[in-house]
Amino acid sequence: MLIHYYKLHSSNKKMKKNKLLFLSFFMLFAAFSFAQQKVTISGYIRDADSGEDLIAASVVEVKLLQGAVTNTYGFYSLTLPKGKHNIKFTYVGYAEKTMEIDFDKDKQLNIKLEATKTLNEVEVIATKAEKIEEKTQMSQIDIPIETIKRIPALLGEVDVLKAIQLLPGVQSGGEGQNGLYVRGGSPDQNLILLDGVPVYNASHILGFFSVFNADAIKNVTLVKGGFPARYGGRLSSVIDISMKEGNNQKFQTEGSIGLISSKLSVQGPIYKDKVSFIVSARRTYLDVLAAPFIALAQAASTQKVGVTAYFYDFNAKVNYKINDKHRIFLSNYSGKDILGFDTKDVQTSGEYDKIKSGTNYGNLTTALRWNWQIKKNLFANTTLTSSRYNFNFLAGNESKKIIDPNATDPALQFKIDTSSLIYKSGIKDLGARFDLDFVPNPNHYIRTGVSYTSHSYNPGALQVKIVFDKLKADTTLGTKTTFGEEVSAYFEDDLRIGPLKANIGLHASTFLVNKKTFNSLQPRIGLNYLLNNSVAIKASFATMAQFINLLTNEQLSLPTDLWVPSTDRVKPQTSWQVALGAAKTFGDGYEFSIEGYYKEMKNVLSYKPGSNFLGINTDWQDKIVQGNGQTYGAEFFLQKKTGKLNGWIGYTLAWNFRQFDGINNGVKYPFKYDRRHDIDVVINYDFNKKWSISGAFVYGTGNAITLPTVNYQIPTIFNQGFGRGDFNQLLDINQGSAKNAYRMNPYHRLDVNVEYHKKHRRNWESTLSFGAYNVYNRKNPYFIRVDKVYDTAAKSYNTVFKQYSLFGFIIPSISYAFKF
Repeated sequence: MLIHYYKLHSSNKKMKKNKLLFLSFFMLFAAFSFAQQKVTISGYIRDADSGEDLIAASVVEVKLLQGAVTNTYGFYSLTLPKGKHNIKFTYVGYAEKTMEIDFDKDKQLNIKLEATKTLNEVEVIATKAEKIEEKTQMSQIDIPIETIKRIPALLGEVDVLKAIQLLPGVQSGGEGQNGLYVRGGSPDQNLILLDGVPVYNASHILGFFSVFNADAIKNVTLVKGGFPARYGGRLSSVIDISMKEGNNQKFQTEGSIGLISSKLSVQGPIYKDKVSFIVSARRTYLDVLAAPFIALAQAASTQKVGVTAYFYDFNAKVNYKINDKHRIFLSNYSGKDILGFDTKDVQTSGEYDKIKSGTNYGNLTTALRWNWQIKKNLFANTTLTSSRYNFNFLAGNESKKIIDPNATDPALQFKIDTSSLIYKSGIKDLGARFDLDFVPNPNHYIRTGVSYTSHSYNPGALQVKIVFDKLKADTTLGTKTTFGEEVSAYFEDDLRIGPLKANIGLHASTFLVNKKTFNSLQPRIGLNYLLNNSVAIKASFATMAQFINLLTNEQLSLPTDLWVPSTDRVKPQTSWQVALGAAKTFGDGYEFSIEGYYKEMKNVLSYKPGSNFLGINTDWQDKIVQGNGQTYGAEFFLQKKTGKLNGWIGYTLAWNFRQFDGINNGVKYPFKYDRRHDIDVVINYDFNKKWSISGAFVYGTGNAITLPTVNYQIPTIFNQGFGRGDFNQLLDINQGSAKNAYRMNPYHRLDVNVEYHKKHRRNWESTLSFGAYNVYNRKNPYFIRVDKVYDTAAKSYNTVFKQYSLFGFIIPSISYAFKF
């Protein structure tokens, strides 16, 4: 057969060769002709004051309405016919710049835009960048960092993740919960990137604050669906956060002092226009403030109590511009929570008993990045990354007993017995990534790249140490470290054909663990059809795969949650999502969008009933079950980014279900965070140059919960031991309802913040903020417990459900921020 095929085609070999030469010549001639008729300008768009790259700034030819958008590093490339063109450069919050450029040859053109200011009582309003109806991408929201800083927050702590929770399609677990639930997904299904590096635990103090210091952040982007092919590894969302690069023009200092924390950022040029840096730090001091009151309360007691409770963040970045074609960035983030409690009871004899317990956990991320403008329309980025998350829990006891105070040998005078238990878990990544951006013409923006990540998973190890008399023990129990390797590649093209824009791509990934290999091909497509240049109809389809899982307790999200890989027994999570929507800009900069979505998930994880992270001798794979998830709904979003009055209104109508063979008898049930209605309102208003006010209102349907529907008692016989006989006692038994068949009361809250701005001499600016969290003292449900209440008339106990709230009162705040 092969011989026949060869003979059949060899007879035409010469003719085909001539045709191939002719076709090659024709293509080269066409390319040469195109090159002669088209020229390209490329470069960077930056902030004129600080030199920071501006992400997603627009470059538009005014007459032809052809344009480009800067990438994550501020780079743009625009190819147009030869001749003179009027080019407009715009970015939200900046004054536009229009230039007449003679496209006679390829040019490198770097642009600096001025931030808008109020001069002589005349308000200068920035021209918008790319309108929402012009963007191919749907289910994506960019939040200006200045807007985030103005949103009221608990105790005045500006918080990136809390701001994201105010967007449609995003839910929080409530106070004391550290997860984001995006379009029905679980916390582990969110890819949170800081300068391209995954952050595994993004919360401080059990979810009250996030790890991101807003003073060190430049840009925040949320993607909820229609994922571009360059993102992978999670099912539900991407939160892409970029750090500031450091002012390369002048030194700048900013910071704030609040009720529970202070922060300070310093940035400036090491070598002007060449090398810049930024260093930013934040620390809470609640334990320092509380220490005098704790000491005063126990001054006359032999028992001393100590409390340690604080967290810190540290961000640093260096930016080196070698020349217009090469730049190097080195960025680092480290943060830790330290929570501890200890008691010491000291007797007059010198004997004492000391108990100590606590936890510490934190992240460490590093990124080394090299930008290379290879050609006028070809941009490369190479990144080396490291990410580490560790969790440690300690419980210990120490006691001193007097044996013979008169003994000459100190070893015979007293003895000290100690015991300690240390639980450790964590995950560590080392990775490398190479990305290419290619812009052949204004109708195509091509991205492609490859990445490699080495994962090290430590699901939990328990170290026990005991010193008791002559007995000494030191042993470690737990699961061994598991290693995994992940390789991925992608290709995507953001193209335009008349009124139709499309983002078409493919993401491929491979995961190797314990000699088991998983492969996944994930097609992605996003469509945008512009009707009459005013209304955009958008649609998207995306498939995703996830090789990492978070074992978490639905009842209360703790830092003890464990990161574990897919294995030969645990299949990777997968999903597909389809969305359809419309978008339009109207009036004075109002953007409106509506989206409907449907998503199915396979192999999602849950603990088996009664299981948790404890039980070291039990393999974690024996504690979990896998099942399916289904979520669908609609989102409405109205936003105004500029002007004295700005903010947004978001509404989400959603359904969210889970199904596991080992839970709820295999019947589908509402997920804990199945929230039918969710309303978020954020409003900022500037009265004048000095006074402004911000408000945030949230409303959400109560979380789904399981409550016992039957209570009965059974007699139980207890043996008191030591010959004291037995006695009978009635034991209460509560039998639960169907899984999550009931709901808590709705959650709603209003927060307000008032700011007073003042400009001092020598470029000193200050802001005094007064805020209130939970303005009208709403007692929002935290958990519900079955309790017994005595009925005096019936002389018996009744079983009741009692709601407990974490905050049932207004929480005021005050802070002072400065910048010079």
